[in-house]
Amino acid sequence: MLDDRKTAILCALVEEYIQTAQPVGSGRISGSPGVEVSPATVRSELAALEDQEYLTQPHTSAGRVPTAKAYRYFVNRVQDQAPALETSTKQQVSDFFSEAQSEASGEVSSLLSHTALLSHTAWLLSDLTDWTGVVVSPGPTRATVQLTQLVGLAPRKVLVLAVMSSGSVEKRILHVPYDTTADVVSDASRWLTERVVGRTLDEVISTETDDLKDPLLAAALDVLYEASEHHKVFVGGTGKLADAFEAVDQLRAVLSLLEKQIAIVSLVRELIDSDYRVAIGVETGVPSLAECSLVLAPYSIEGADTGTIGVIGPTRMDYLKTMSAVTVVGQQLSNALSQV
Repeated sequence: MLDDRKTAILCALVEEYIQTAQPVGSGRISGSPGVEVSPATVRSELAALEDQEYLTQPHTSAGRVPTAKAYRYFVNRVQDQAPALETSTKQQVSDFFSEAQSEASGEVSSLLSHTALLSHTAWLLSDLTDWTGVVVSPGPTRATVQLTQLVGLAPRKVLVLAVMSSGSVEKRILHVPYDTTADVVSDASRWLTERVVGRTLDEVISTETDDLKDPLLAAALDVLYEASEHHKVFVGGTGKLADAFEAVDQLRAVLSLLEKQIAIVSLVRELIDSDYRVAIGVETGVPSLAECSLVLAPYSIEGADTGTIGVIGPTRMDYLKTMSAVTVVGQQLSNALSQV
């Protein structure tokens, strides 16, 4: 546990480094709020903080740089003090969701707009924080089936469409071992709607299907079973990470991870289950993210179907700004999805 003076000096140094990305010397923080001591005293305290592994020094004549331990201490101190978003930023968020809701009209277009809304929200997070925004759709087995439809494409080829409350849209082309007609497909579509719409995938999966002799209906239900394994991941602003890393190999590793939906879903699940809202460096458990931090927040649809939004950036990201943005966007997204 650090005393008040060391705490004030460390927090001032972290804030300065976040703003400048340059090693911080004693002269830069000796006059900071709460640090009312001479540069010589600051230098002494900085040396002590370095001994305690809160800081590193690139070379003898340079200032100090925060370690992951310092960022964790800083975040623990300020995570309940995240300021409200600036008025202009709040207006940007409000305008974004107002426009999204006004564009949604009609049952099918409204449901399909969930996917677009989640995708655009990832970009909104990126715009607000200057890093990479990530949106993970709610757990699919808890999602409700909002719409199903079968469409005949050819005598033995049928398209099955399913729209979930999570915004997931499942589409498959089924090859049926007999010739179908428009009436057969229509009847099957009506049966499927009556059987699954309004139910969660958990409920649909538990439905006994042994009595289904019709291969078309059995195949259509299989599409929903497959959907239970899917999360959708939307990423916006990956290019903004390019300036954060000098090492090309490190940047390549981070970008490669962002392309793997399963890896992102697994990472977010583990962090949320471990009650992490801010994961710094090695706390992510992913070697390629050792120099990155994640700020996460949940969102929901009508109080259920919880998904996650977040921001991935370097460990020197502006945590206060990012935590405020992620929290507000999560709340607004929940409201928007519940009304769309």
